[in-house]
Amino acid sequence: MPVPIPKNETRTFERIKEHYLIEKELAARLRSSSKDERRRLYTTVYDELFRRVPDHPQLDARRDAQGRGREVLERLKLLDNYLYPDSTFLEIGPGDCALAIAVARRVRHVFAIDVSREITSEGLLLKNLELIISDGSSLPVPTGSVDIAYSDQLMEHLHPEDATEQLTNIYRTLSPGGVYLCITPNRWSGPHDVSRYFDEEATGFHLHEYTVSELVHMFNEAGFRKLRVLIGGRGLHVSVPVALVKSIETLLARLPAQFGRTLARRLPLRLILGAKLVAQK
Repeated sequence: MPVPIPKNETRTFERIKEHYLIEKELAARLRSSSKDERRRLYTTVYDELFRRVPDHPQLDARRDAQGRGREVLERLKLLDNYLYPDSTFLEIGPGDCALAIAVARRVRHVFAIDVSREITSEGLLLKNLELIISDGSSLPVPTGSVDIAYSDQLMEHLHPEDATEQLTNIYRTLSPGGVYLCITPNRWSGPHDVSRYFDEEATGFHLHEYTVSELVHMFNEAGFRKLRVLIGGRGLHVSVPVALVKSIETLLARLPAQFGRTLARRLPLRLILGAKLVAQK
């Protein structure tokens, strides 16, 4: 069941629908593309989206320096237990690199890997921050060199084939005992892209939204064995066993689909199911 458009949405219904149709069109190109085609398509389709949808919420968020600053501080609180002066930090999908820049002031070295160059001039002045342009799945970082890897709202944007390959590459880059913190929206409370107002399954740039159960299986396949879930928000989180979240997902699967989705979108389940997965090598 699609969700209603929120009352604080500043765009008209016509503009939201136009955004939806454009994103759905571009996402279909990604879904049907080959591995070789996607090496250039990720950058191409996102550039085209922002050109054709100038009022895209993500563009407005980047203009909100104060709001972005609060978001970075919350993420630093979340990462604080994993950052040390001699750490090497890897962020996949850093966007404007605001978080990578903040982390670079706390650790020895930062790798920021994206499919396009969206870094600020300030970031370029930090000698320990290295921006690397990737094809969406490869990670040209030395094997075993990373202590903490991090991605936020990235995995769902990848073609499932690329997501699996990228996860294997993340495992390779981590040092023994290294940690990967992956934040991605849970499919049970979705869709989470613009198609949520029109479709029951994501059809926009969220090429695949995952359950925690799916993620655990994928992480195990990549080599990760120590997994846990963080529950909370605004930088304040508690750690719970993955078995707890998987059990909740199993119960939701036994309910009528519409009722299960409605429950998953409400507190406290929305917080519990929000996938913040911590995996240790």
